[in-house]
Amino acid sequence: MLRRLWLVFAQTVTVVLAVAFTTATLRPEWLPQRLHEATQQRPARVESAAAASSSDSAKHSGADARAPLSYSEGAQRATAAVVNIFTSKTTRGSARPLFGEPSLRRFFGDGTGERQANSLGSGVIVSPDGYVLTNDHVVEGADAIEVLMADGTRASARIIGTDPETDLAVLRVDAQGLPAIEFGDTDSARVGDVVLAVGNPFGVGQTVTMGIISALGRTQLGINTFENFIQTDAAINPGNSGGALVDADGRLLGINTAIYSRTGGSLGIGFAIPAGTARQVMQQIIATGSVTRGYIGVEPQDITPELADAFRLPRKEGAIVAGMIRGSPADRAGVRVGDILVDVDGKPVTGTSSMLDIIAQLQPGTTATFRFLRDGRTVELPVRVGKRPAVRQ
Repeated sequence: MLRRLWLVFAQTVTVVLAVAFTTATLRPEWLPQRLHEATQQRPARVESAAAASSSDSAKHSGADARAPLSYSEGAQRATAAVVNIFTSKTTRGSARPLFGEPSLRRFFGDGTGERQANSLGSGVIVSPDGYVLTNDHVVEGADAIEVLMADGTRASARIIGTDPETDLAVLRVDAQGLPAIEFGDTDSARVGDVVLAVGNPFGVGQTVTMGIISALGRTQLGINTFENFIQTDAAINPGNSGGALVDADGRLLGINTAIYSRTGGSLGIGFAIPAGTARQVMQQIIATGSVTRGYIGVEPQDITPELADAFRLPRKEGAIVAGMIRGSPADRAGVRVGDILVDVDGKPVTGTSSMLDIIAQLQPGTTATFRFLRDGRTVELPVRVGKRPAVRQ
């Protein structure tokens, strides 16, 4: 009996709900007033929730729109100021044994004729009136230099001056109103910052690659006399030399110079001369045609842990005077082989690289105080700084 009553109740409730649902869908005005208001408010709440969700989505979309998803603006600013450099020079071939045979000279000559050698590289426009910064090895020995700008304009260039010890050169193009690059602040650059390398790799045309700053202050690589490289994993290949390494906003951080490679292609280890160094060299070259550096005429050597232990040296920082040129400023001042240079005019010397940099910044003709360690005691010597001899090319 109870089971029958339960079945009747369940069927009645099902029928009522079905009728209510159908009425609310097709004729909501037939429902009582409170039930009608309830059915009208529910969609509104759903719509309000959807609107809130849409608003949140819009906020996230706006945040994503502001995120640096592309470096195209920085790349466009940089590429306008980067040029391709084409050089040519005449080389004279040397005689080979094969051409020593008189019977062959009739057909092939003696193998000692002049030949035209062509090479390519990149450069950076650093002023609207036509100054271009590049590597010395890009234009070394060139008889003719041609610059191809980003807009397709070709122009001849001449060398204003070079500095082989930093591998930098300044060219001049007879043009005005050129798109000059903006120099960045290399002192604020940090490992991990995004950088772009712009140049003409393998002659395929202007190319932009992306990476990060892998290291700062790389020295003792044996590339240049004065080294303070920015290391990057942005792809740098033959033809990129002299091109720009820029930050994400297109400001110049360095001049791409060299790569570490076993095959000649990029292995993710590239080196650029900091823009601060490049600017100083460029300003001297534009003003005087060359770079003047201080010089005292010693051959320095780093203090290694092995040397410090073997000779019981009192410190592991500084530079040992391993050799000296007779009659040089150091020789006249009383410097001895074996002295350990620890500072110059109060600037600490940590090794040969810092020693070369500090002395190079001294003005020739001035007198600086050099502090040495000699036989366990401190010796201060006034040294009249000379002019560093030019490197023979």
